[in-house]
Amino acid sequence: MLIKNKYHLSYCSNIHPGEDWEQTINSLKTYLPKIRKEVAPETPFGIGLRLSNVASEGLDEGNNLRDFKDWLDQNQFYIFTMNGFPYGNFHNERVKDMVHAPDWTTEERLNYTQRLFDQLAFLIPEGMSGGISTSPVSYRHWHTTADALENAFVTGAENMAKILLQLVEIEKNSGKYLHMDIEPEPDGMIENSDEVLHYYDTYLIPIATKKLMAALGCNKDMARDLVLRHITICYDVCHFSLAYEDPEYTLAKFSKAGIKVGKIQVSSALKILFKEGENEDIWQSLSQFNEPTYLHQVTEKVGDKVITYRDLPEVLEQRSNALELRSHFHVPIFLEKYDHLFSTQDQIIKVLEYLKKDQFSEQLEIETYTWDVLPKNLKTELSNSIVREIEWLKSKI
Repeated sequence: MLIKNKYHLSYCSNIHPGEDWEQTINSLKTYLPKIRKEVAPETPFGIGLRLSNVASEGLDEGNNLRDFKDWLDQNQFYIFTMNGFPYGNFHNERVKDMVHAPDWTTEERLNYTQRLFDQLAFLIPEGMSGGISTSPVSYRHWHTTADALENAFVTGAENMAKILLQLVEIEKNSGKYLHMDIEPEPDGMIENSDEVLHYYDTYLIPIATKKLMAALGCNKDMARDLVLRHITICYDVCHFSLAYEDPEYTLAKFSKAGIKVGKIQVSSALKILFKEGENEDIWQSLSQFNEPTYLHQVTEKVGDKVITYRDLPEVLEQRSNALELRSHFHVPIFLEKYDHLFSTQDQIIKVLEYLKKDQFSEQLEIETYTWDVLPKNLKTELSNSIVREIEWLKSKI
């Protein structure tokens, strides 16, 4: 939905199971009308669409794409962003580090993303820009030597340059401006703002600029402008909270470098604040979030350095002596405190305050995908939970 004539606001449909097209469209038809009736009964309602590779292939079959567009139009829904990060199954089975697979070193990731952009170009309304969020190249621990990391960065940038050429062509032919939003996250090959700048300066801009100059016959400055126009950042609030970066710090660095934010994923991490005499209760509270489906990296700031632990079980076993830890577990954004734990909701509020003086993105997508694996005391009926998150966010804008 359009808020204050400035922001397209919705939630990411990766919250719903949808591993093929039939399951995806059934989920959308089940939940979206109920949610829209509660939060936007009189206005069109935007969707943050997540398609697995199999669902995306199914959408291309027969008249499915045309029929889906007709259903959207008839029911006052529209697509303004897509989540192209998880390629395969995302519910009811172990995901963990395989959320990055296949990564940007592969043809599979390239082909999947190209197909998603063709579909978004067809679905998005005229006059509206849109984007697709994606993996930060790969999972860091799959590349265990300096040479392996270097090769992954180079191949990833080469494949992203092919997406860039596609997006330039789409805008030339249709007038539709689309962008790919790289999503830094813990243990991704791009994890924080310094690593964003390093990837752009060392790999993406040099490699993509050369390919654009050769393909389009443009000069270096024009090619660089196109890179920065079409390859942007997905600012996941949870993820930058885990890097212990406040939005003013991060966004000022991006602005100075000319790097744009295509989408804000509004999400909240767990914050663990230890207190003498209460630590056992705190550890017990944290253990409720130890579940086997998703990676829940834990970060700790030591001086100026952020240490990342690969998953929550490691920290529960070691019982760090830190004063504060943060865990990559997307908790409901309306939640400030649970049991003996806190959330990084304060970072969402800081982002929204920053937006009031600098509208660095027009896309707000709530991304709490963990409802199935939350502690039972936090689980409520899914539609009501989504409505509550949307209403909370609307009240803060």
